[in-house]
Amino acid sequence: MFARKSAFLTLALLLLASVCTFLLALRAGSLDAAWGDVFAVLGGQADGTLGVVIRELRLPRAVAAFTSGALLALSGALMQVLLRNPLADPYVLGISGGAAVGALSAILLGAATWMVDGAAFAGAALAMLVVFGLSRGDGSWTQTRLLLTGVIVAAGCGAVVVFMLVMATDTRIQSMLFWLTGDVSGAARPWPALAVLVMGLLATLPFARDLNVLARGELSARALGVRTKALRLLVYLMASLLTATAVTLVGLVGFVGLIVPHLVRLATGNDQRILLPASALAGGALLTLADTAARTLVAPIQLPVGVLTAMIGVPVFLFLLVRHPR
Repeated sequence: MFARKSAFLTLALLLLASVCTFLLALRAGSLDAAWGDVFAVLGGQADGTLGVVIRELRLPRAVAAFTSGALLALSGALMQVLLRNPLADPYVLGISGGAAVGALSAILLGAATWMVDGAAFAGAALAMLVVFGLSRGDGSWTQTRLLLTGVIVAAGCGAVVVFMLVMATDTRIQSMLFWLTGDVSGAARPWPALAVLVMGLLATLPFARDLNVLARGELSARALGVRTKALRLLVYLMASLLTATAVTLVGLVGFVGLIVPHLVRLATGNDQRILLPASALAGGALLTLADTAARTLVAPIQLPVGVLTAMIGVPVFLFLLVRHPR
């Protein structure tokens, strides 16, 4: 009972942290805004330049940062259950590599922003289908085979990305590098991604009990009546869709899907009914805070948000390894 109360308290604190970081993202920027101005904009009462900046620039960017962080963290938690590997993250199965090839191809051709987004999602979907098809082979599907197939596909996509960077002109290279390191500034239409996040949570939470059993091993799950093949397929497709949506929205943002589920697991335990929504909240809050710092630390220069998440993620992960060597 105490553990359950502690888990729900953690969820409540994460929800509060998410709200606070979101409001901070609306307030912070080169144009100073008071808390009253932020609440007035949210209530639809503010006009003028400040109201336009908060409503049309900062609000979509904050929603995009929170949504992509939540998508990556939720996908990472699902991947770690699917592969039973603590090093699994949303990018381990080549989904991000396919998206990168698609997006950079569109940037290289000078396509419009919406075409870049479409190409990224198409590349991610194609990579997902390739990994899924090759990993099944003769019909069998093991964690090792899936992981190895994903690593090989990711390596191939990485080679294509390097080739395109070498061939790119100076006018394209900066946009391509920003996309590869994560850039929230161009995410002006985050609402479809937010809908995917909500639907993803609603689709996975009913299977949280089965995921708890699957995390203990496939044989144990089968013995307890869990349809493991259908569940693993659902988890793979859902995690891939969440990753493709996040990468399409903001590019490649590292370490969120790897670190956040670990930290949440330390705080709440391994019950997927708590871990999945808590990871989404923590990932959203982390990336929102990182994006706010990325656009304010050295203003007017805006840093790629992926640089900051890596600077946070590397020492945190090393700390976890030292504290929990097994």
